[in-house]
Amino acid sequence: MPKNKRPVPRKSANSPELKDEQQTTELCALALDLADGEFNHDIVADSTRAELAQKGLDFQRLLRKLLNQGKDEVLYGAVELARDESRDGYRYLRNAIEEGAASVILRREGAPEMEIDAFAIPVFVHSRGGLDPAHDFQDGAAYDALLDSFTDAGLESPKAKVVLVSHAYDLEEFERVTYGQLHAMVREAAQSLTEKKIAAAPALERSMAAGWSATGFGPDDAAVELRFLLGFAMKRADDPFYKVPAGEKAADAYFAQRAARYQKWTGQHAPLVARCLGRGRGADPALRLNFLYQDLFFGAREQGQAEYATLQLLSALNQAIGARAPDRLSAVIAPFDVDDEMVLRVQLSEDGAVLAHGDKPLDLGADLELEVDDLRDALASIGVAEVLVALRFDADGQPVEPRPLA
Repeated sequence: MPKNKRPVPRKSANSPELKDEQQTTELCALALDLADGEFNHDIVADSTRAELAQKGLDFQRLLRKLLNQGKDEVLYGAVELARDESRDGYRYLRNAIEEGAASVILRREGAPEMEIDAFAIPVFVHSRGGLDPAHDFQDGAAYDALLDSFTDAGLESPKAKVVLVSHAYDLEEFERVTYGQLHAMVREAAQSLTEKKIAAAPALERSMAAGWSATGFGPDDAAVELRFLLGFAMKRADDPFYKVPAGEKAADAYFAQRAARYQKWTGQHAPLVARCLGRGRGADPALRLNFLYQDLFFGAREQGQAEYATLQLLSALNQAIGARAPDRLSAVIAPFDVDDEMVLRVQLSEDGAVLAHGDKPLDLGADLELEVDDLRDALASIGVAEVLVALRFDADGQPVEPRPLA
């Protein structure tokens, strides 16, 4: 006689799992409503605006609570839920979580409101033989000078307190940092900048625990590696240095000035960064650096990921080109679905015959036109000038409705 199966126990009304599910749904629903209200702001009624304002408060309150509790399962679950519902809602929620994770507001009675942010700088390091982890941030004098340069060169406010992590993260280390973990790291940095005594920083220590991934470069190999400098800047929330002007022209001028200061910093202080990173393992110990733009943690990570993916794509296409003349080749760029994940595929052809293809991950929140333009520029850098775009690649890998890219 077969045994009766034990029934699966239902989740208690007060179970942590059910509460997480409810918070996931609530955070997603609030984000979808707020994104829709933001998009249709000019046509919604006053009563709806008031309702949206209250939902905005509820959203921020719930988001802060989840970040403070390190509820990564809820946060990432809400993002996935929004991704299936609405592109605008997905963008709204992901941006809000990323900004919230990288920032903490500090309030104390009788003191001005302070803000601390996690920023990062992606840098591609060219060396012979690859970087040696034993030399990572071993030059104390270079570290001190580099730390001072963030305020001296105008990357951060002269009144800001800045701390720089004495470790250059590789891409895999950076990708392992979650929303909740980064938020905990920001709080640890705030404590170190406000308290006189040395405090433990388990979240920060955990982010560096695994170390760099093995690369396998030989001593004579030309190596290109991606590293991230991670820092925290604490300043008054009303510091005018960070206030973006209201007018469009004034705002453009503000960001242009910041970009110019950053560009100048990369030229003047690249030798300091190189000293902090150490040296290559090969006969030529010099490091050559290419910087991407300074941004909040997740924005910098996304920049690095995108550029790294482009370099990998170009490397694969270059191998396929071999000794062929690139100016005789043509490329088609279009979205393609790979195992339910969207990519931008580049298909390279010569006289109508397909030579090779390569894929670059495509996020739902990305601007497709900008992504295509970036790939066109990348292809031009290896000599491929004839570029077409298509609606998509079909299941057989054929471009649908290809046309020249304007």
